[in-house]
Parts: sequence; C-alpha cells; structure tokens
Amino acid sequence: MSDEVLRLDAVTFRRNGTHILRGIDLVVHRGEHWALFGPNGAGKSTILGFCGAQTHPTSGTVDVLGRRLGRVDMQELRRHIGHVNPRHPIRMPLTALDVVLTGFTGTIDQAIRWSPSTAERSRATELLAMVGLHDRAELIWPTMSQGERGRTLIARALAADPSLLLLDEPTTGLDVAAREQLLETIDDLSRTEADLASILVTHHLEELPETTTHAMVIAEGRVLAAGPVAETITSELISDAFRHPIDVAHDDGRWSARARRRTVV
Repeated sequence: MSDEVLRLDAVTFRRNGTHILRGIDLVVHRGEHWALFGPNGAGKSTILGFCGAQTHPTSGTVDVLGRRLGRVDMQELRRHIGHVNPRHPIRMPLTALDVVLTGFTGTIDQAIRWSPSTAERSRATELLAMVGLHDRAELIWPTMSQGERGRTLIARALAADPSLLLLDEPTTGLDVAAREQLLETIDDLSRTEADLASILVTHHLEELPETTTHAMVIAEGRVLAAGPVAETITSELISDAFRHPIDVAHDDGRWSARARRRTVV
C-alpha cells in the first residue's frame, strides 16, 4: 500500500489570462509535515486549494488521497481532508463543542435535521481535550479568543479522522502567547496522529512548528526549492524568494529571520 497522500505533477493555474502558478510539482507522504513558504502573492493559497480539492488546475494533474481531481466527487473527497482556516465564517453562536461537531458533517453551521451520535459527541469532547480545551466546551464562538478559536478549528478538522490536514496561516491575528500555544498544539499532532500528513501555509518563519519535516519555497508562482526543511529554509533561498537579503537562523527547533545588516563603509 502506497503511503503517498498527495501528488501535484506539472500543475499550472491561470486566472483571467494571468499565470498564477507555473509547473508545480509536490509529493507528500504519510506522517510528513510540510510548510508552503513565500511572500504574499506567491501562490501558496492557490496550491492549498488544489490540496483541499477546492480548485482544479488549468493543466497538470492533482492526486489527493489516491484520487485524481476531475475524476472524483470533490465534495466526498473533502470529507477526508481537515482544513483549518482562521477566517472560518461561522454565523451562529455555536459552542466550542458544536463547532467541533460540524466537522462530522462538513458544514459551516449545524446541519439541519442532524443529531450527533453518542460516539461523535464523545469523540468531539476528546478532541477538545487534546487541543487543551477540555474545560472550554461550552464557550460561545463570538466570545472566544483568537487562540481558542484556532485550537477549536484544529479539533474540528480532526473530527472526521482525516488523512491530510491543511493549515492556512493558522496563527493569523494571534498574540505571541496564543501563537505559541497553537504551535504547541500542532506539534503535539505528530505524537497523537502519527500517520497524519499536514501542509501549513505561512510567510513568517517564526510560525513554523518544530515538527515541520519538509518545506516548499515559492515565489511568483514558481518553486524555488522543495524537500527536507533544513535544505530548503536557507538564507540564500529565502533571500531569493523575498528579493531582499535575509539571514535565516534555526535554534532549538524553531526558525527565525531578519534582514541582513548593511555594511557601513
């Protein structure tokens, strides 16, 4: 049995006649944790749309969980993919537990004429505990902090026992403490969900979890490098991607970046 979770081959994407992506190749296996890294407008979120069975490429092929886009029911495929988006548009005053339960139905709000089983409620409660919210199940969405919302969305994404987890800039809007708590939650997944593959989109190196195993650096719709994180997150490649001299550092499992100091003559 193949452990391949995702494959993009020679993928291009055009919108209104403009090339957004050119010749993207990506292969993700079970248990790998990828980061898509690059400046704003590089094409990261577009790639994530393919990974999440949300968008078809203009050319090339996309295989997600062994099924090729264009030959599969996209809605059914999305049930096997967890997606964490901090801009999740919840409109109803749901509790944290209710939000997690929507992960079983794949809906934004509570599904009409659907009631969770005892096993589903139990699983949702376990997932809230796993992300550190065991005593927050009755919190109402509008009153939650951004950090609590982020961890609730991770629990929601895991409800349907996905094989692939997508995290679209999950630390957006978080203060330093909430960001670190969320990254710790993501790191814990490598222990609790060992076979789960994940892809995280960011343009800040300090937002990379310690458990990141691989990275793709992209700029202007092209791949500059893809592979093990230590080989791709380098000062040279990051400087090329952002078109600015940047020094990259890696200390105690975490990454950081700062503009290179100019030499004063």
